[in-house]
Amino acid sequence: MSVLALQEYEFERQFNEEEAIRWMQENWKKSFLFSGLYAACILGGRRLMKQREKFELRKPLVLWSLTLAVFSVFGAARTGSYMMYVVMTKGLKQSVCDQGFYNGPVSKFWAYAFVLSKAPELGDTLFIVLRKQKLIFLHWYHHITVLLYSWYSYKDMVAGGGWFMTMNYVVHSAMYSYYTVRAAGFRVSRTLAMLVTLAQIAQMVAGCVVNCLLLSWMRQGQDCPSHLHNVVWSSLMYLSYFVLFCQFFFGAYVDKTGRAAERKKAQ
Repeated sequence: MSVLALQEYEFERQFNEEEAIRWMQENWKKSFLFSGLYAACILGGRRLMKQREKFELRKPLVLWSLTLAVFSVFGAARTGSYMMYVVMTKGLKQSVCDQGFYNGPVSKFWAYAFVLSKAPELGDTLFIVLRKQKLIFLHWYHHITVLLYSWYSYKDMVAGGGWFMTMNYVVHSAMYSYYTVRAAGFRVSRTLAMLVTLAQIAQMVAGCVVNCLLLSWMRQGQDCPSHLHNVVWSSLMYLSYFVLFCQFFFGAYVDKTGRAAERKKAQ
């Protein structure tokens, strides 16, 4: 094992994953409550802000994005080291099918932190509403479905979760770092913005590949603990993200006519 993977921090070692999984099994349906409140806040907030001046919120946004960026970087480093170790020592199949990600000494804390983080991440939308920015379907749809799926899947410790969480941590590290720099008022290269979106698209492709491997190994009767309905819902979710992110990429970086119309409308 690598030096990074061998190093276990005390809070990681002492984390009680059995208690965390048991709590999620008993409370995962609360994700529907959070999603409903989230949708209500969006509708109510936009209606409230319709007749009000927008808030600037630059400093709170910088702090918010920076906090999530740091969290994602640490999560990516810790879960990434675990997944790399499993791939190098036990192979790709074991990295996909093994449930050790949920109770491994290095990764168990970060797996639980990941699913819990999907609730506070809903706060991203608050800044959009209060600053009266354009709220696209992709944004709120992505937030709600990730919250529901991650809470639902964690309770069953489904295979593939290690890859799903690690990829999300990695992409969010880049995304929230990008948001932090922009919120701080620095000019950011258009190429960098495109790369962040391309990384998100690549994540969706990789998610579909993992699901295809899962389905194939499950049909062969191999030890790959998941459920058919979970793989189906996960695949539909990733496919929908892929389509929506591709549409966003085309509209934001390829369709010059559309971008010109948006700039004119904003003036």
